[in-house]
Amino acid sequence: MTQLNQLPVAVLGAGPVGLAAAAHLIQRGLRPIIFERGNDVGANLASYRHVRLFSPWQYNIDKAARQLLERSGWIAPAHDGLPTAGELLDGYLAPLARLPQLAPAMKLGHTVVQVTRQGFDKVKSRGRELAPFVIRVAGPEGEQDYLAQAVIDATGTWSNPNPLGANGLPALGEREQGERIAYGMPDVAGAERATYAGKRTLVVGAGHSAAGSLLALAELAESVPGTSIVWATRGDQLARVFGGGEADGLPARGQLGLRLKALRDSGKLELHTNFRMTALRETAAGLDVVGEKPDGTQEVITRVDRIVAATGARPDLGLTREMRVRHDPWLESTDALAPLIDPNEHSCGTVRPHGHRELAHPEPGYYAVGAKSYGRAPNFLMATGYEQVRSVVSMLAGDKVAADDVQLDLPETGVCNTRFAYQDEASASAGGCCGGPAVDASSACCALDEAEKAKGASGCSTSPSCGPRPKQSACCA
Repeated sequence: MTQLNQLPVAVLGAGPVGLAAAAHLIQRGLRPIIFERGNDVGANLASYRHVRLFSPWQYNIDKAARQLLERSGWIAPAHDGLPTAGELLDGYLAPLARLPQLAPAMKLGHTVVQVTRQGFDKVKSRGRELAPFVIRVAGPEGEQDYLAQAVIDATGTWSNPNPLGANGLPALGEREQGERIAYGMPDVAGAERATYAGKRTLVVGAGHSAAGSLLALAELAESVPGTSIVWATRGDQLARVFGGGEADGLPARGQLGLRLKALRDSGKLELHTNFRMTALRETAAGLDVVGEKPDGTQEVITRVDRIVAATGARPDLGLTREMRVRHDPWLESTDALAPLIDPNEHSCGTVRPHGHRELAHPEPGYYAVGAKSYGRAPNFLMATGYEQVRSVVSMLAGDKVAADDVQLDLPETGVCNTRFAYQDEASASAGGCCGGPAVDASSACCALDEAEKAKGASGCSTSPSCGPRPKQSACCA
């Protein structure tokens, strides 16, 4: 059997976090092999290259990647500038991928189908940790198997959008009406202007992607008569999308929320809250979009020409069906990470620094990083992924001290659902991540959690006092 340490480390995905992982591997003297299903790096970014990011350049460039680039003569952009997704791709990721240290490791146009262990299915235990990983990949020459000593899964979630149905399934008729639906953030003001000009467009969702599309449609409506906007949200609390306003640590995100609130207050869009979509029905006048209110009554949004589904995304868990992985039952995040990011409970302004411990699975050598590690939880930032891969690669290189020394510097309100400027006083009083004041400002989470980590455990998720998933009373003093 092939010696593990003679094999490369497989990096799945050539987006910002995947390429950062590759840069750290090279810096540590490990050999990456990078699989990207797109024909170029940053394929997800390319799909919304017109969108300006909230986070400035200082949070978007990984340290190891910067060092490799600067040795080649690359000059970093001004740290406080706000790039578009396209500028991040063209000015950072593309030059990084062209470096002679990374370019030979690239397998573009290669889609990862499954990951397993050589000679071991999911059931067999003895000796599996000594077996190489097998990466089955569909590429230009058909399906092939590649061997790796470890796997860093940075495949993200963007290409696997959530459906419109409020119950997690596609709304009835959603698949049949797929040509009228755009998932994510279409280029309303640019390449797809003609698709939306003069049309009645329904935007579904209450996150920042929805906000960006609503504002782009509002600008289009100012110049093209007959363009109208409908906004539907499943709940009635819009504080999250309106954001922290001028108090937001990312000013661009705060301004987006302020502009959206002003648009709502102007009466220039039709707003439907507590609208839980169940069906799409085609009529002579367009689509009838059927929803159910919390009291069980039906509501119908009529004459819809186009739908923008800004309903979030979910990870593709099928890649690891033959491996021993552990995910949170409802977030589908890496299990140990879930208590820090659960949007049902989490209200910290920052997330506690986390690395290889929280990202590890029962399958030794496999780590999900980046947006995929968060599962269905929103508000992931690239800077979080960069620190994740630094810790993971340090562990793979045998430097446990560096792997455990995880630090995360993020702007306020950068990661989780937080106390927003428009929340009421009752909500604002619950400032800690467990529903009350944070016990330890440095962790913004739980004293018990920190104690468990000091013992070598992963934190609250493994603490006998907290159980398999800590609740508020079990987590915070």
